[in-house]
Amino acid sequence: MTGKNARHNAFLRLVSGNGAASGSESRFSLSPSKEIVIGRDPSCQVVLDAMMYRMVSRRHAVVRPLSLSPDSKFSWVLCDLNSANGTYLNGQRLYECQELHPGDRISLGSDGPQYVFEYELTSQTPATTVNQLASLPSATNYHNHTQLKQPDSVSFTQLFPIISTGKDLTRKAYLVPGILTVIFVVLMFATVGRPQANQVIVATYIAFAAYYFVYQLCGKQKPWWVLMATALGTALILLSPLLDLFIFVFRGILPGNLPSPQESTTFTELLVRMFFGAGLMEELLKAVPVLAVFAIGRMLSSPWRERIGVWEPLDGILLGTASAVGFTLLETLGQYVPDITQNVTQQVGIGAAGQLAGLQLLIPRILGSVAGHMAYSGYLGYFIGLAVLKPSRSWQILSIGYLSASALHALWNATGSINALLLVVVGVLSYAFLMAAILKARALSPTRSQNFATRFLGPR
Repeated sequence: MTGKNARHNAFLRLVSGNGAASGSESRFSLSPSKEIVIGRDPSCQVVLDAMMYRMVSRRHAVVRPLSLSPDSKFSWVLCDLNSANGTYLNGQRLYECQELHPGDRISLGSDGPQYVFEYELTSQTPATTVNQLASLPSATNYHNHTQLKQPDSVSFTQLFPIISTGKDLTRKAYLVPGILTVIFVVLMFATVGRPQANQVIVATYIAFAAYYFVYQLCGKQKPWWVLMATALGTALILLSPLLDLFIFVFRGILPGNLPSPQESTTFTELLVRMFFGAGLMEELLKAVPVLAVFAIGRMLSSPWRERIGVWEPLDGILLGTASAVGFTLLETLGQYVPDITQNVTQQVGIGAAGQLAGLQLLIPRILGSVAGHMAYSGYLGYFIGLAVLKPSRSWQILSIGYLSASALHALWNATGSINALLLVVVGVLSYAFLMAAILKARALSPTRSQNFATRFLGPR
């Protein structure tokens, strides 16, 4: 039977789940010219009830036609759409697209609804083939076509959708960030007229938002209290006598003494001083809590050692950027903002002007930490995790990471006094280094199949 005189009939038959025994209504025709998306979203071509199939994602999986040769022989492939609970083909979780064969069993989630792929060829004239293919509903109107068969009724969960969302509300609706935003907004209103308290609230919220962005990109779960403990550990180091030891070594013994505003220096000399006095010193300081978590994790037993410790680059990035948040908050709120507020107040003689200047400095410093302290420390954290993953080359890996992160840090500090355009270039470069490290860490992750890495741009 040649492809020119054949009709391609392919179906998905629901064999497990509600409606599995309802005859022809449980069979879904597959078009050789359009893809079929399965999920709970009303825009899908095969729509599942959101209340009944809560383990199914809004857009869970897709079946795509694939032409194998010029004589119109077709096959179909199944692809998972980054679903929360996975798509299974014949009991095996699907990570890439795979060709379907007659009798293949598709499961949406490990215990979700199941379909069987059915495929048959029937002979017909070419003209009939064209007419029948043209009469098949397209992907855009398939849902409307099937909706005509459904009763015109409204369920209780459709009228009150919050009742049926369940786990999706906390996992996919960004409920926790929304709750925290509301709390911070209320606190901002409550601290109006108290500038110092208001600055702490604003800085903490911006830092949380910046870190949450990095956390979502990393896509690996880490206990929140471990991340907070890392940030707090860095802040405590800055408040302890350990800071004096760091200053003595890097700015006293090593050539890292930072120039005063009145001192004239060349760019090369400034870059060298910043490399030792800011880059090497501050990056090592921020890495201390990360190394402490690594040491603690090695002493624990499973599963806590895997959850808490540093075992891969993603762990290092998450902990390194958390450490940077603690450093940035304390440095900004404890040094830069008070200094600028005091200086402006003395110059103008109006306290409100100083407070406004402090707030104007606070916002870009905290928000810019994604391309600043978080970028350097996250980049170094990548190398710390990589050294754990490849222990035979650990010293080489750590040396490259430490020196490169410190160089980026020093370059930012040095160019800041020369040209704003160069500062933009260095900031973008630092951000690119961090994002590249995150992407590579996601690819190297031993737990890649369990991670939830977010794609902010959809597939093309």
